[in-house]
Order: sequence, then structure tokens, then C-alpha cells
Amino acid sequence: QVQLVESGGGLVQAGGSLRLSCAASGRTLNGSGMGWFRQSPGKDREFVGGINGISDSTTYVDSVKGRFTISRDNAKNTVYLQMNSLKPEDTAAYYCARSRMSPLISRAQSLYDDWGQGTQVTVSS
Repeated sequence: QVQLVESGGGLVQAGGSLRLSCAASGRTLNGSGMGWFRQSPGKDREFVGGINGISDSTTYVDSVKGRFTISRDNAKNTVYLQMNSLKPEDTAAYYCARSRMSPLISRAQSLYDDWGQGTQVTVSS
């Protein structure tokens, strides 16, 4: 089992940027499909994007395409979510998770076994 810890959240003005990190311990993330999800109060947790464990190909939900970028650094056993041009509607708790189907990823949160505790992102208008 892998332990995941997100960091990098905070308060930012609309149009600003943040980079979230998802640091792993307990096992290597090399070869792991990783997903980023977010949840706002009163809403279901939604898929934001993911990165394939072998090809490093990425996929994103339409609402963040062109603004968010997922990358990984295997040497640091860390996955990143770079968020640019942030909007108030991006306000949420952000979570990283490891895909049960690794190296593949899925938009379905039920297919992720290991989750971090989340980091809060608040975007002010």
C-alpha cells in the first residue's frame, strides 16, 4: 500500500496559479496511474485529470483543459498538478489517488485504491 500526501494548496486570487504536490511513501509511483480529484462543499467528488503510469499521457476534465497540467517526478516519487488561470469555481479540496488499474487511469473514483488526505484550494474573485 502506498501513502499519499498532498500539499501546495492555499488561497489565491482569480487568475493566479498554484502547484499541488502528491508525495508518495511506502512504494514507488513508477508505473502507477495517478489521478487528481476535487470536491467542493455540497458537491460530489469529481475527476480533474490523470497521468498514465508508463506513457505519462494525461487526460483532463473539460473544465480544466488548457489550464491544468499533471506531471510526475519518479526520482522524487511525486506527482504534480500545476493549476494556472484559476477561477473561483476551482475552489475545492484536491485529492490525489493511485489507480487500481495501473498503469491505466480512469475517471471513476471507485477504481482508485489509495488516497491522500487532500489539500484545500480557495480562489477568490
